[in-house]
Amino acid sequence: MHGNSAKRWRLPLVVLFSAALLALGGLAVAGNPNEREVKPGANAQDADDIKKPDSKVWVLDFKFKDPRLIKVNIPGRGEKICWYVWYQVINNTKEPRLFVPDFELVTNDKGKVYKDQVLPAVQKAIQQLEDPTDYLKIKNSVTIASEPIPVSKPNATPIAVTGVAVWDDVDPDANQYSIFIAGLSNGWAVTDPIAADGKPIVRRKTLQLNFKRIGDRFFMKSEEIKFQGPAEWIYRGSTLEVPGLPKEVKRVEPPMDKDK
Repeated sequence: MHGNSAKRWRLPLVVLFSAALLALGGLAVAGNPNEREVKPGANAQDADDIKKPDSKVWVLDFKFKDPRLIKVNIPGRGEKICWYVWYQVINNTKEPRLFVPDFELVTNDKGKVYKDQVLPAVQKAIQQLEDPTDYLKIKNSVTIASEPIPVSKPNATPIAVTGVAVWDDVDPDANQYSIFIAGLSNGWAVTDPIAADGKPIVRRKTLQLNFKRIGDRFFMKSEEIKFQGPAEWIYRGSTLEVPGLPKEVKRVEPPMDKDK
């Protein structure tokens, strides 16, 4: 009886131990815990249902790490504290898609807008931190647009293209931020005019990420920048040209609000 009892206990212990190993393996496969993943989301202004296999509106998957700070000696500018966002783009649509990114960092509490910059010295310093072996081949906002994002096949390892967005001279007294990423979708909408000339306005499908920084200008650390979810898919005013639109359609600076 004693031998049979030992066997009965041994089996559940083996099963539990195996389940624990599988669980650990699942966590590893799920990805880096410092990364956040944003799946394509719908918006009321979409011209088509993005969930349909033949939808005219496509949206790319987006992974990112919270903004980080890096101090770099930039030629001609001196030593600067720069903001950057490490990200990856994954194409789960039916065709290769050209990703022409438009990153903007907005300080909501200071009313300032910052455009992503291509700064080779900063990019090199970021690579040494994020990808010292150059395995990921981190791209900037120009080089990532040089060729389409390849299609990731179902049930296969996703093909992730890695990039970095960089901002210089961000107001050190700001604590509330939004980062807007356009180019992840071909979605656009022409809305009623609000400008004095009465021309309609183009709004592009844009990903909005909100962040809050705890601390002041004298205590600036990457760890103090916290994501304020959820991520939002909105339609936002754009200064970029949208192919196929009439010339009389007006392009405007993106508004400071959160229009959807």
